[in-house]
Amino acid sequence: MKFITEEDLRDLYKRQPFTNYDLQPGERLTPGARQFLVDRGIDMYDRNDPFTGKKESAVKTEEPDPAPLGERKKKKFCSRVKSLQALFLLTAEELLQRDVCMAQQVTELYRQFSHFGKVPEGTCSAGNLTCNACSGINSDNFAENLGDCFEITEFHMQMEKGREMLLLARLRSELEELELDLEDFLEDEGLRGQVAGALNQIINTLSQMICGALGGKECQRNM
Repeated sequence: MKFITEEDLRDLYKRQPFTNYDLQPGERLTPGARQFLVDRGIDMYDRNDPFTGKKESAVKTEEPDPAPLGERKKKKFCSRVKSLQALFLLTAEELLQRDVCMAQQVTELYRQFSHFGKVPEGTCSAGNLTCNACSGINSDNFAENLGDCFEITEFHMQMEKGREMLLLARLRSELEELELDLEDFLEDEGLRGQVAGALNQIINTLSQMICGALGGKECQRNM
């Protein structure tokens, strides 16, 4: 018994492309060779079939279409939201051992962020947060991307509330990244603006919490 391999067919096809393949008596195709014919839609005549000896129409194996780009974006956005929800809870859980009031604030922000789970459906039910105005953040710019109030360095981790500041800064950074990526996820400009505004309110609230953990009454944004 002679086995015809995929490599045999490739060499033959390179020399002279063909649309039919006549399998001679005593020959068998390897699985790879058969798939080669199927992929190219080449008809095969099998002389080894004693009953029919007729052509096998090499129909290409249908593969499921990849998810539409819109669906992939929705899934990716949902995945990011779920990941951040977990980070909210992890942050609140660790803060609970250090500062109960701060942990409660993060939990409230988590509930606000949870509204973004319905964004892929085309709606954003997140309401406005209460703005506790300071010299750098007020009701007029509360929903804007204001950036960080100050850079957190190794100096801050040595402070009494250093651990709390780092936890909040990590959460804020992840949210800032999502806000910057919204254009990739949401094509609806109106919805994107609504989500960005709600996200910035959460981010700016975290910035104020970090300033509060640093201590002092003067806003660090203006220093």
